Amino acid sequence: MKKITAFVGSAHKQNTHKAVEQFLNNLKALGDVECEIVTLNDHNLGICRGCRLCFMKGEQFCPLKDDRDMLFEKIDASDGVIFATPNYCFQMSGSMKVFLDRFGYAIHRPRYFGKVFTSIVSQGFGGGGKIIENLGFNASLVGFKAIKGTTVTGFDPRTEKEQRVADRNLEKLSRKFYASLNKPKNQEPTLYQLIIFRIGRITIKQEADPGSVDFNYYNDKGWLTSPYYYPTHINPLKMFIANMIEVIPGYLQKMMA
Repeated sequence: MKKITAFVGSAHKQNTHKAVEQFLNNLKALGDVECEIVTLNDHNLGICRGCRLCFMKGEQFCPLKDDRDMLFEKIDASDGVIFATPNYCFQMSGSMKVFLDRFGYAIHRPRYFGKVFTSIVSQGFGGGGKIIENLGFNASLVGFKAIKGTTVTGFDPRTEKEQRVADRNLEKLSRKFYASLNKPKNQEPTLYQLIIFRIGRITIKQEADPGSVDFNYYNDKGWLTSPYYYPTHINPLKMFIANMIEVIPGYLQKMMA
């Protein structure tokens, strides 16, 4: 059985919440899944202070003693995760942004490999596509297999046409999400994902500080020398391009020395 957790950034259990329920019901119709909806506003989640302690010393040193770890434990226990938010002023809701900001250290030290991610944005008339892109981009940085999310558009009550479109989009997304849940975890990375990994490693190596939490994290996982975060087939052309990205800066530094 697959465990799915949806995090909803809305205090009102209306359009966004209903869209998530519909999406999860679609998943249940496709196979054996266990689903949970977490309403962020029901939890104590502080605003990131930008102190950087989670970067420099480790996430356990965060001065905010709230529900962050409990919420993140739900992600650890999940095979698939959904972030759902209303579109407020053409941005994600405040509670969702507060939640997202708390993942800063996980962008430095990715960890959610093999877990599937998608997003749902409810809105009156438009603009949610950029929110979908933002959430998906951040999800990929922390290791998720990110499936492009969908918007649910229309004022309440929606017209019949708007509802048909919403139903179709949620049905399509649920099928993609479910299919990804059942694919092998260690899938071949895209060229973009491979480049992001190599750029991150270049930064870590340039610091070359054995006392750095990031350096030790990469070193412990073998990422300072591995082709990618996890063992997988990588197209030779992709590997060549990635290697050049990592080798060229060293050559340039020697030439300029």
